[in-house]
Amino acid sequence: MAILQQLGDITVQRIIEHEVPVYLPTDMFDEATPEALEPYRSWLEPKALCPTSGCLVMPVVSYLVKTKHHCILIDTCCGCDKSYADPPGWHHRRNKLWLTNLETAGAHPNEIDFVFCTHLHSDHCGWNTIFVDGRWIPTFPNAKYIFARDEYQAMEDEGHQIFIDNLLPIMEAKQAILVDLDYALDDQVWLEPTIGHSIGHVAIHLKSGGARAAMCGDLIHSPVQLAEPDWSCNSDYDLAMSTKTRKDFLDTHCDTDTLILTSHFPSPSVGHIISNGDIYDFKYGS
Repeated sequence: MAILQQLGDITVQRIIEHEVPVYLPTDMFDEATPEALEPYRSWLEPKALCPTSGCLVMPVVSYLVKTKHHCILIDTCCGCDKSYADPPGWHHRRNKLWLTNLETAGAHPNEIDFVFCTHLHSDHCGWNTIFVDGRWIPTFPNAKYIFARDEYQAMEDEGHQIFIDNLLPIMEAKQAILVDLDYALDDQVWLEPTIGHSIGHVAIHLKSGGARAAMCGDLIHSPVQLAEPDWSCNSDYDLAMSTKTRKDFLDTHCDTDTLILTSHFPSPSVGHIISNGDIYDFKYGS
C-alpha cells in the first residue's frame, strides 16, 4: 500500500514489497536475548515482534518522492529473480507486486528521473534491474542512479553477485552517477553520511516549505534500537561506528518536526523520534 505524506510541495509515498516476520532478534542483535527484550515486549508485539514465531517483523520498502521538478525513488527493495543466500524468502522471488504497487502509486518505471540508494545491500537495490532476454537491464530506463562512490567501490571490490546483477548493468548502461557522501541534488534533496552499517551508507534528506523528512535506511533496523541504541546489527560493517552514527542521528532528530522514513519499521514505517524518559521512542504517523 502506498501511504502518502505531504512535505510542502513534495509528496512522499511508501512502496511496500513485503512485511513478514524475518529474523529472530538474536540473529539481528547479539544483545537481544528474551530477557533483554522483556521490558519492551509489550510495545513491540505484535507489530514489530511476532508473538507466535518470536521473529522481528521487518517490512522491505521504498519511497516514491515527487518534487516540482523530479520523480525520485529511494531504495528499490529485493527485486525479482535475484540470487540471495539469506534469508531464503528473498532468493529467486517471483513476486512482482512491488512493481504493481509503484505504478498504483502513480509512477511508471519510465517516469522515474532519479534512483537513490541509502546503501547497496540486496534489499535496497534489488529492483535496480530486471531480467530481460537473458540479461539484467535497468528497470528505470530514463533514470540516473545516484550511488555513494565509497559504497559502490566497496561492492565492486567484493565482486558479489549483488554487484554483478544490481549495479554493474547500471554502470554499463551509463546511468550511474557516483557521488560524495554529502551530495546534494538541489536544495530539497541531499545526502548525509551515516557510515557504520556499510562503508558508504547515507541518509537521504528532503525539505520543502519548512517541512523536513529523513530516510534513515539501515542506520536503524528496528524500533527496539530506539530503546537500546547501543544494539548494532550483527551485519554492520563497523559496529562501533554504527552505534555512534545512530546516536548522533537520534539526538539530532529527537523531539523535532523531522519525519523519519524507515526501511524496516512495521507499517506505516514513518513517524517521529520522541523522548520517553531516559530513552527514545517512535511515534508512528505523520
